[in-house]
Amino acid sequence: MAVTEPAPAPPLAAHEGILRRQSLRESAARTYARSLPIVPVRARGLTIEGADGRRYLDCLSGAGTLALGHNHPVVLEAIKKVIDSGAPLHVLDLATPVKDAFTTELFATLPREFADDARIQFCGPAGTDAVEAAFTLVRAATGRSGLLAFTGAYHGMTAGALAASGGAEDVRVTRLPFPQDYRCPFGTGGERGAELAARWTESVLDDPKSGTPAPAGMILEPVQGEGGVNPAPDGWMRRMREITAARSIPLIADEVQTGVGRTGAFWAVEHSGVVPDVMVLSKAIGGSLPLAVIVYRSGLDTWQPGAHAGTFRGNQLAMAAGTATLAYVRENRLAERAGVLGARMLARLRGLAASHPSIGDVRGRGLMIGVELVDPEAAPVGVGGEAPPDPVLATAVQQECLRRGLIVELGGRHSTVVRLLPPLTLTDEQATAVVDRLADALAAAERSPHRRTATGSIR
Repeated sequence: MAVTEPAPAPPLAAHEGILRRQSLRESAARTYARSLPIVPVRARGLTIEGADGRRYLDCLSGAGTLALGHNHPVVLEAIKKVIDSGAPLHVLDLATPVKDAFTTELFATLPREFADDARIQFCGPAGTDAVEAAFTLVRAATGRSGLLAFTGAYHGMTAGALAASGGAEDVRVTRLPFPQDYRCPFGTGGERGAELAARWTESVLDDPKSGTPAPAGMILEPVQGEGGVNPAPDGWMRRMREITAARSIPLIADEVQTGVGRTGAFWAVEHSGVVPDVMVLSKAIGGSLPLAVIVYRSGLDTWQPGAHAGTFRGNQLAMAAGTATLAYVRENRLAERAGVLGARMLARLRGLAASHPSIGDVRGRGLMIGVELVDPEAAPVGVGGEAPPDPVLATAVQQECLRRGLIVELGGRHSTVVRLLPPLTLTDEQATAVVDRLADALAAAERSPHRRTATGSIR
């Protein structure tokens, strides 16, 4: 009897082969590639086209990097102009016309009171290096070493930045409560919760037995991004400015993700009127290319040459792309547009929550939006008695979004906050499509008969 040979396996599609090789070759530390198994080949504005021919609405935007979306014409033209000019692409920290134009445009967007007495340090190309530079700066200026940071914070992946972030374990950083309306650490929320958080900060700094000596600086995000899209109340921001100024503690505003119009103001500190001592800037300032800087008041400029350096702090293409982006956002009032459109999207999502008990909270500022997903059938948790977070549902929603051609990211303490970071060039029609697809994905994930909840029960 003849032995039948098994049929040959069908050849992998090109994009499937690329994904397979990525999983075999790249490290276990890869992140976005795990939940977003797509192979982008073309992109413009909000839209990405994969190698499989599918189109996606990108509400990740390079984790907030793409203020103008993918391949905006003004950005491409700025890059092409530098390349065609024959200008050097690598110059360390030497002065160039491209750098001068970038610095001039950047300073034109900053709060005037801050820009008139500011210095800039170009850092390595990632935001986390700029955070490290800010820490080095304030430590050199004050002669102190400790830092104040907040629960839920995220400042990057280098050692010092991680030590100031929410997941740190063994550090010399004093952790302070960040006010939240939902899951308030004091169980009150609102103005009362923010007031209690501010009082706690004052107590820690003024109590000689708190174990917290005078720190070198305080770092905060005007809106916590990775921490779950938690906007800082404007009144609380002003209190932090008053508290730090009264005690000669430099205030560092981490605007890596909130800057360049994202929250409805060009810089998120402008909502509260706070003028920090240091601003940490990256992501959108490079117009899609790697660039990071700190801008700080001149009185802190006491460090020595080489105190913070980096081979790739002179990225000419990023500076040109960044200049074009900053100017376009400023001239076309895209920050104001983000505020109006973001408020509209938040209103629709809050309306959606009325018919979906699995939406625990909808929050955000401008086009920095978060939807926290919970298990409404489980016993309440925490001092505020909220429903427990549901990471399984959140993952299911993200997958259902991808099936519908919508790219979203998850954040928050338990990765249960669906985050929307669309480009500032988002149209009304695109905003409607984004919310419609998210609503459809949520309904589909909730209907899944095999979905296991965070508490382990089957619904």
